[in-house]
Amino acid sequence: MTENSAISSSTTERRPGIGILVLLAGISALSMSIFLPSLQAMTTYFETDYAVIQLAVSGYLASTAVLQIIIGPLADRYGRRPVLLVSLAIFTVASLGAALSTDVMVFLAFRFLQASVAAGMVLSRTIVRDIFDQDRAASMIGYVTMGMALIPMIGPMIGGSLEQFLGWQSSFFLLTGGALFVLVMCTMRLPETRPTQTGTFRDQIRDYPGLLTSPRFWGYVLSAAFASGSFFALLGGTSFVAGAVFGLSPVWAGVALGSPAIGYAFGNFLSGRYSVQVGIDKMCLIGAGIASTGLGISLALALAGIQHPLVFFGFCTLLGTGNGILLPSATSGSLSVRPHLAGTASGLGGAIMIAGGAVLSAYAGSMLDIESGALPLQTLMFVTSCLSIVSSLYVIRRNKALG
Repeated sequence: MTENSAISSSTTERRPGIGILVLLAGISALSMSIFLPSLQAMTTYFETDYAVIQLAVSGYLASTAVLQIIIGPLADRYGRRPVLLVSLAIFTVASLGAALSTDVMVFLAFRFLQASVAAGMVLSRTIVRDIFDQDRAASMIGYVTMGMALIPMIGPMIGGSLEQFLGWQSSFFLLTGGALFVLVMCTMRLPETRPTQTGTFRDQIRDYPGLLTSPRFWGYVLSAAFASGSFFALLGGTSFVAGAVFGLSPVWAGVALGSPAIGYAFGNFLSGRYSVQVGIDKMCLIGAGIASTGLGISLALALAGIQHPLVFFGFCTLLGTGNGILLPSATSGSLSVRPHLAGTASGLGGAIMIAGGAVLSAYAGSMLDIESGALPLQTLMFVTSCLSIVSSLYVIRRNKALG
């Protein structure tokens, strides 16, 4: 029996609706982006430094990275559904705690607990791989994340508006309500999709070296990590660039931050439409090339003395487009190296991506000042995106060598 037929015959009756997967991935993305326009206001509210409150971004990403390493193996052993339900319950409580916090350290503690929602990001991809083969999974991941992209596109806009009229806490109250809704929906409509396990947890661990020593796995993971690293660097620096460098209001800062998501949604559409025909390796290279081209033009204009929010955020749309094309294919590739360890691969790959993003986010936030403008951030984003091209070329070369 082929892999395709095995997957099809064993999962046809337990496929969740695509809407559930969009909600799972979307609540995770919303948690990451909705409050970004409020960082300056939160700095004032908690009477702290911007570098401290910026830990709500970089520290959250680091916590997410650690949790993804744990979530994947747990879901492979005990199932996708129970891990998701527990994680969503923790996130709901943590979101409410963050909204009610009056001390910055208490807020950050609850913020780090919010990282439990990483299960939605990890396992929405894993569930797709449970029920589709490699190329079809890339296509479906593209469609899932296309829907997900709409949420971070409007999230900062909503967050900026809420902060301006109701205060920064309102964004976290919104997350609390949204998490509760997703928890109820998953309880009612999310079936278990994990393939039948025939071995023990010890057998599963014994298979890990085959995944961790696979050059193909690392090639796909690094391609995704460097591609998303450019976006995470943008997350770490965008509040300062939008407010302090370009003088944008919280509402317009949220609108500007939505520019990559517009491109990301379009890139996801292209991924869903063409991944099966083009193949995941070429899609990775195309996506990395588009992102690097856009960031390279933006950097060149900045070096020529052209610094304007339309230039900076406008070319970030191409960053989003490139990542929207690349990430579904790179993710599907990494999950297909060892299909029975798809949850582990998704968690480990996501952890590497998020850990790198946490470092880049923190570094981007620390390297910016009024005198430098956006130039250091543009340089960092361009270099990181180019490394994604190198990783994609490595994967192509490796797969050709394997025949």
